Amino acid sequence: MHKKMRLTALTVLAALAVSAAVTACSSNGGSNLEVVIPEGTVLKLALLETTDIHQNVLSYDYYGLKADTSLGLERTATLIKGARQENPNNLLLDDGDVIQGTLLGDYQAVAAPLTCSGTLAVHKVMNALQYDGAGMGNHEFNYGLDFLSQITNTDFGVPGVQKGSNCGAPNFPLVLSNVVGVASGKPIFNPYALIAKQFGATKPDGSTMNVALNVGIISFVPPQIMDWDQKNLAGKVMVNGVQETALKYVPEMRSKGADLVVALSHGGLDAAPYSPKMENGSLYLAGTGIDALMLGHAHLIFPQAREAGAPAIDASLSALPSTLVDTSKGLVNGIPAVMAQSWGRRLGIIKMVLKYQGGKWVVQKDQTNVEARGFKYTDGKTIIAAEPSIAPLVATEHQATLSYATQPLGTTTDFEMSAYFSLVGDVSAIQIVNQAQIDYVKNFLANSTDPVLAGYKAIPVISCSAPFKAGRNGPTDFTDVAPGASSAAPFGLQVRNPGDLYLYGNNNLQAVKIKGSDLKKWLETAAKQFATIDPASTAEQDLVPSYSTIFNYDVFYAENNAMQYQIDVTKPVGSRVSNLTYAGKAVADTDDFIVATNDYRAGGGGNVPGIDGSKTIIKSPDANQAVVSAYLKKQGKVTSAANGSGQSWSFVKVTTQGPVILRSAPGKLPVAQALGLSQVKAEGALDASGFAKYAIDLSK
Repeated sequence: MHKKMRLTALTVLAALAVSAAVTACSSNGGSNLEVVIPEGTVLKLALLETTDIHQNVLSYDYYGLKADTSLGLERTATLIKGARQENPNNLLLDDGDVIQGTLLGDYQAVAAPLTCSGTLAVHKVMNALQYDGAGMGNHEFNYGLDFLSQITNTDFGVPGVQKGSNCGAPNFPLVLSNVVGVASGKPIFNPYALIAKQFGATKPDGSTMNVALNVGIISFVPPQIMDWDQKNLAGKVMVNGVQETALKYVPEMRSKGADLVVALSHGGLDAAPYSPKMENGSLYLAGTGIDALMLGHAHLIFPQAREAGAPAIDASLSALPSTLVDTSKGLVNGIPAVMAQSWGRRLGIIKMVLKYQGGKWVVQKDQTNVEARGFKYTDGKTIIAAEPSIAPLVATEHQATLSYATQPLGTTTDFEMSAYFSLVGDVSAIQIVNQAQIDYVKNFLANSTDPVLAGYKAIPVISCSAPFKAGRNGPTDFTDVAPGASSAAPFGLQVRNPGDLYLYGNNNLQAVKIKGSDLKKWLETAAKQFATIDPASTAEQDLVPSYSTIFNYDVFYAENNAMQYQIDVTKPVGSRVSNLTYAGKAVADTDDFIVATNDYRAGGGGNVPGIDGSKTIIKSPDANQAVVSAYLKKQGKVTSAANGSGQSWSFVKVTTQGPVILRSAPGKLPVAQALGLSQVKAEGALDASGFAKYAIDLSK
């Protein structure tokens, strides 16, 4: 009897030991080969980020029909491979704006919409690269909720939104925290995901062991998607502020076992006081309990690139308070943060060291290392090769897109429409867009039976458009339609060309009714693009130090070039525009105008004072890009005299003591000379980003 009791007691003790072991495993996020993690065990891991890929899968420019080795996920794949070899413990994450941005994206979403059985080209590649998770960006909503639901195989729970059953999709978790259904009040995607990983760690005695780590990911998009994609989202979803959303879900993620929390914030950094409506509210995520911050949307490099001769940090980032943002170490309020530029041109790498202390993993902040690694990271000169396994995955889609891109429009042009010098007055790639928008609005008003619109028919219609492709994404990112064409050999335009002239296929044409006072504020907002030039300075001054907001540089135009204005870059922001006239008369504050623009700008995009949706009188169902395409087809032939030389603005002349430069694509001085831009004097050396420095004489 005594022997039996003793055996029973041993059995109970053994059971308790097993129970304790199970508890220990659970507290560490999953089963372990080793039950006990010794205090002081160290885990080194790397968080890898891509962002704003915008369907740039291959190193190819579909608008120019040429290779472009400065971009492409097929080259990022090489960076990913190298980073994984350097850091066996890693997670690969994406921060959104994946599905839209090139003709490949438009082809698969609009020209030949992908069926449920198919998988987007970019998702095919991401699946092959074994991404661990991803968030969303604002451009994910450009093609509508039905399409997004299908390609992600996600039921949004939104009435009226259709979803295919068992459609092709990414095979990694997709999360989005701050977009909820209007009817349900619930997130349309999973608000977060816990990714269970097995990693190798080092015990205090130097030996290794396998440990489990639960990495939580949470994602945010700008609230402005409700303005930018109103036609797709109004009445269906709503967007909550990033800070409030994080404060709701981060504690919940911790309670469910997240050892590490990574925020995928599709927004930049803005040090203005927090608002739930902030477009770039990422700074305010740093105090919500997250461990790492991955940034996107702004297409910038953060932190300062490390390769030899790397470009300087963008002026918009260097201007942020150093107490909040460390552009050298990559810290935002002490939290490691990275932004991997755009179009697959960089790989964000956050190397972290975690130590097991007090029964949990603790980030060793003083051992964190952040890098935005580019294609020339080895020596600052050599561009890495593309990963050869990527191109075959999308060969069919690539060829189909080429066939689509080269379909004829039935229109010819006798001049080169480019944006290389749009920041010094060239309108060869902008005037045709403005003419198309004016033509559309005037016809809309003429044919309208709405009595309110009928009362507007006598109001002058003007238009504005920005040089969307004018250096924002590097020295290869410029509009250039029909290079080398001449009146003797007109160039036949193709389907690809309207997309080069008007990049954003998701924008719809809208019109706003404004006063002359509104117009002046609008022009002042656009003029912010320029630096303040000191005429007495002998140092080199960059006329446009940052191209990060080039899409906000609206150029205005009226038929027959009836509108004229000047910009004085020696004056402070807000008082630069002068000599504003229409039909030869000074514009009065009380004058009425109708401005043809896009839904982004009409709804408040770009923060133009007074342009917030309240002045919109026409909401067209037609995309601006489609309007441009239809106008080109209707013209049959476009000429420099009629469609590309109506310069509506110029600089107020000033003589400077030192050099003033404009950065643009190298080798384009002949373009400036052919345009008669006498203020462009000479082409200088390249800067660290590969832009050529052109000497600008502001006295001309």
